[in-house]
Amino acid sequence: MKARFRTPRARRALGLALSGLIAAGTAAADAADPRLVLPPLNTISPVASTVPGNGDLNPYGVAQVKYTIGNLRAGHILVSNFNSSGNLQGTGSTIVDIAPDGAVSLFAALSPATLPGACPGGVGLTTALVVLDRGWVIVGSLPTSDGTSATMQAGCLIVLDSMGKPVETWFGSLINGPWDMAAFEDEHGAKLFVSNVLNGTVAANGAAVNAGTVTRLDLQLPASAKPVLESITVIAAGFPQRTDPVALVIGPTGVALHAACDYGCSEHDARLYIADTLDNRIAVVDRPLGRTDSAGTGRTLSAGGSLNGPLGLVATPGGDLLAANGGDGYLVEVTPAGEQGAKKLLDNIGSPPGNGALFGLAYDPERGVYFVDDNQNALNLLH
Repeated sequence: MKARFRTPRARRALGLALSGLIAAGTAAADAADPRLVLPPLNTISPVASTVPGNGDLNPYGVAQVKYTIGNLRAGHILVSNFNSSGNLQGTGSTIVDIAPDGAVSLFAALSPATLPGACPGGVGLTTALVVLDRGWVIVGSLPTSDGTSATMQAGCLIVLDSMGKPVETWFGSLINGPWDMAAFEDEHGAKLFVSNVLNGTVAANGAAVNAGTVTRLDLQLPASAKPVLESITVIAAGFPQRTDPVALVIGPTGVALHAACDYGCSEHDARLYIADTLDNRIAVVDRPLGRTDSAGTGRTLSAGGSLNGPLGLVATPGGDLLAANGGDGYLVEVTPAGEQGAKKLLDNIGSPPGNGALFGLAYDPERGVYFVDDNQNALNLLH
């Protein structure tokens, strides 16, 4: 949420000094429950800086590549940047590729002038970042002209091919400040689940409005052509959201899908989880794959406790959720039954410690939890 500016060298040095201590400090407090994924993970290792050659800052989105296609390499992590080198929020334009060994390359540098379609307001890349198995990369844009809430515009979703070239944009009234995203893909196509935070937010001038939405985008994936957007459906609505002088905007953020199948899923085989940041809870939407109506703000899976302004959210293969707190730098594990089973401190920089440092996450059962740390402009690994 909060973007702090330190020199990259100072941030990096501080991160290295803390990397072996932060997670270990909370390990003893975690119950030794073999069903949980967090308790055995006690070390934080820096992977790489997320700052590309143009100086973009404030890493938000994290997506792991599953298959090697074009410039995409299996096991690599893509990271989107929200701020430009001047540290203005909503002006970042780059996606970096980070290998497990820390090698960094530029996957895409986007410019409003060369996008293949409209994107109201321009480019400011958010936490909404997914990589489809068939090589398509989709990223959200919530742009500003000067880094302030007053100039936020609706933005769009930008579709890139496996070489990092933008091929189309999706925009319109139901795509309004795309903030985070999850994806489901099978032999029939793909479904994107996007949280939106700008419905009436700017006009409310700092007051909370219960208008945040989650939309499902149903896609066709032709064998030799770009994805085709078939429909957009609002499947959840009414989440509180507001502008913020430091965080730019606060509203429903992380979305995570857990499907109890790989292919041929029915609408009853999945749950969609939403980090309802302002209400400090994780919500559940049932039947997300096929529902044609809105579930409102969903059922509450877990609220309060160790949650503190949850932002990033990811589901493990076993159905547990990992939620990155925006308020205190903790990563919290929540079971499918709503129990808060474990937590790890990922960032203790600043006052209060860890405030606004954590956004995107990716869980790799073989390696651990990849997470971006905005206080360091870095990708780290909890393992």
